[in-house]
Amino acid sequence: MARILVTSALPYINGIKHLGNLAGSMLPADVWSRFKRGQGHEVLYICATDEHGTPAELAAAAAGQDVQIYCDEQHQTQKRAGEQFGLSYDWFGRSSKAPNRRLTQHFAAKLEENGFIEERVDRMIYSIDDGRFLPDRYVEGTCPHCGYEKARGDQCDNCGRLLDPTDLIDPYSAVSGSRNLEVRDTRHLYLLQTKLEQPIRDWIGSKSGWQTLAKSIALKHLDEGLIDRGITRDLKWGVPVVGPDGGARLGLEGKVFYVWFDAPIEYIGATEEWAEATGRTWRDWWRLDEGAQDVRYVQFMGKDNVAFHTVSFPATIIGSGEPWKTVDQLKAFNWLNWYGGKFSTSQGRGVFMDQALELLPADYWRWHLTAYGPEGSDAAFTWEQFQSTINKDLADVLGNFVNRIVKFTESKFDGVVPAGGEAGPLEAQLEADIRAGIAEATEAFEAMEFRKACQAIRAIWVRGNEYLQEAAPWTALKTDVDQAAVGVRTGLNLVALFARLAAPVIPFTAEKIAASVGASDLSWPSPDDTLFDTVPAGRAIAHQGVLFAKIEDDQVAAWTERFGGADGT
Repeated sequence: MARILVTSALPYINGIKHLGNLAGSMLPADVWSRFKRGQGHEVLYICATDEHGTPAELAAAAAGQDVQIYCDEQHQTQKRAGEQFGLSYDWFGRSSKAPNRRLTQHFAAKLEENGFIEERVDRMIYSIDDGRFLPDRYVEGTCPHCGYEKARGDQCDNCGRLLDPTDLIDPYSAVSGSRNLEVRDTRHLYLLQTKLEQPIRDWIGSKSGWQTLAKSIALKHLDEGLIDRGITRDLKWGVPVVGPDGGARLGLEGKVFYVWFDAPIEYIGATEEWAEATGRTWRDWWRLDEGAQDVRYVQFMGKDNVAFHTVSFPATIIGSGEPWKTVDQLKAFNWLNWYGGKFSTSQGRGVFMDQALELLPADYWRWHLTAYGPEGSDAAFTWEQFQSTINKDLADVLGNFVNRIVKFTESKFDGVVPAGGEAGPLEAQLEADIRAGIAEATEAFEAMEFRKACQAIRAIWVRGNEYLQEAAPWTALKTDVDQAAVGVRTGLNLVALFARLAAPVIPFTAEKIAASVGASDLSWPSPDDTLFDTVPAGRAIAHQGVLFAKIEDDQVAAWTERFGGADGT
């Protein structure tokens, strides 16, 4: 069995995440981790809150809180939301913890030692009233291109143009609103990515099996030409820049590392947090010279994060000259849109994880976002499609099958799996069809093609319903009890199998389905498994209640009014 390291893009600390964030990184990482664990592999799924940078300071200020207290609270909120959604992190860490601080400073020192970091003088906006330099997002003003009055110093949210703070018309401090600004010199550290372009290109070229989306984004940035990137900021909240002795660095006093420099390093830092908490070791997951040669490392993220993970973070790892583990497979997702527009944390547009769970249990969302997620292209979330998905896939196909056969057993066989009869050609054909379906679902999951995997699983559920219609134990019972027993026994074994197939995607319901037939095995089926003898004759079974309630039109109308709908609001 393999050792598999899984990471998903770190959710930012400024507020609960929306369904687009969930569908584009955390959920598929969890589904795949559950699938691989179900095959018996040793999986370590690591994630964390990304807590440094300008937005954290601004969000804390808007909440009237100290930034540390704000991050403490938001971390717990996001951790709780992940648990409620069934995200099976082995560890959900924090980039503000000591391991990430030590590792970030370590990587910076190694990069500089190897000639890949240099000091440069920048011209930046300084707020006289605030007494501080203002990083890009701390400066707001009017966009010179479209006239949008709340453009940020790095980008205009209205027209999408990338900006420099000095481009803005009538700029002001996002901290205090002061317009008493001037441009001053400030010293910063730059990562010389231009020197690492060929090693990064060679590294990407060595990766086989990467999906087109991920590789094309990486090569696009390389082909356009890398630029040296500033990796420090004039902020108080972050990993401090230090000198060789660990104290303040002359000329860079009070500065911190750029959040996009330290955030990916937190994958390693969070693994160290996990090791400290569990008494395990972490270096054999990350250091090639200490046992990580046999680790398969897989990353999950939205397409907007690919450049950082295929260029910037590899530049840090490669430039260190040390034998760190790098990613083997990167699965990138497109965007889940809200009725054709964007989900937005900052603007509160769309449905957020905590709100979703107020409406329906986690498995409803997990199935829809996995089976119809933004995999091959951007996907639009609509209430109407969500309603159709739940009602057809989960209520009509899966829920109905389990409900029919378990209730029939309770009413006609006193809630006990019946003995008698022998499987015939009908069951032989069923087994052949289902084995083919399992092979298809397995192949799709192995390739991280989640929509295809869910289609294959749903097709197996459909085949089970077809079998029940063909076997018709309710009809056979009138003339041939043994024949009816075969149909019921086969159907109840299908219930146990369907729970195993459902477990990676809808784990909470999978447990209930298995419990209805007294089963507990939720491992992924292998080709060697026998399929129809796991629920033996004589076992008591028990209906677990309605698995999936259908979504009614009045619910859709109420949700549309609350959250918006076709008009994109």
